[in-house]
Amino acid sequence: MTIEQNDSVVQVKNLKMYFTITRGLLRRKVGEIKAVDDVSFIIRKNETLGLVGESGCGKTTAGRCILRLYTPTAGSIIFLGHDISTVPEHQIRPLRSHIGVIFQDPYSSLNPRHSAGTIAGRPLIIHQMVNNKREYDGRVAELFKLVGLDPSMMDRVPHEFSGGQRQRLSIARALACSPSLVICDEPISALDVSIQAQIINLLEELQERLGLAYLFIAHDLAVVQHISDRVAVMYLGRIVEISNSRELYKNPLHPYTKALLSAIPIPNPRIERTRHRIILKGEVPSPANPPGGCHFHPRCVLATSECAQVNPPLRDVGNGHEVACTRV
Repeated sequence: MTIEQNDSVVQVKNLKMYFTITRGLLRRKVGEIKAVDDVSFIIRKNETLGLVGESGCGKTTAGRCILRLYTPTAGSIIFLGHDISTVPEHQIRPLRSHIGVIFQDPYSSLNPRHSAGTIAGRPLIIHQMVNNKREYDGRVAELFKLVGLDPSMMDRVPHEFSGGQRQRLSIARALACSPSLVICDEPISALDVSIQAQIINLLEELQERLGLAYLFIAHDLAVVQHISDRVAVMYLGRIVEISNSRELYKNPLHPYTKALLSAIPIPNPRIERTRHRIILKGEVPSPANPPGGCHFHPRCVLATSECAQVNPPLRDVGNGHEVACTRV
């Protein structure tokens, strides 16, 4: 995979995140859950990389490794020129102020006992971004206006906000320290459909205004198509295809990507009745005991005996379109 360093915000190289399975009183190791298994990608300045896949494929774990909520088992994470994959906590903390995060559930990710102003402004205190209370109050008011909230709501607590307002508050908190990268972990999946479009439009406006890079983690491919510049498709801990958004949706190459795209409903009954849906056989294997070779081969209609033996690397098939499949 070719990595261009001059305009990158974060480069993930051969990232692995394995969780140990233990049993018994002595907590003896009996196995590993391979949540992320040799993943590489790059996110450039002012770019949105969509990371998609079924629940349990490892996309959220990859995001948490970049945040260093997890210490990776192997691989490197180069953020703004610094390898943050193994540095100790006291060294990662200053860099973490340059990474914002928007969690999936705006109900559980906000402290119900804190005021909205305290929630949005807490990062400013933690990272010592303000010098006095007047400066602090002014910055929090700016954050509220930035995300479309009235600063007069700063003294309210989270349960006094609607779901969309809570997610706007989460976005304000993520932007408090003027980050270079924002990790959006399914930021609209817990919201009403009528509110989802508003939040997506807000994220796009903020990206254009502030020059942000996004890692947009989602399972809704229609939303990912709308917001992403490039899309990476994950299956059972591995990236199986990555390309610019238009190319991926127009010309999917990996059998798993084709199956995902065939499941997107089309709001036209005539087209919907005639389109071909790909129904995958079987269930997703356990990440504690993944199949050998290509992880997708037990469910793939194109699989051969070679697929059970060879783990295909991502290879460029032209125009930056990369796919991990021996049959393409």
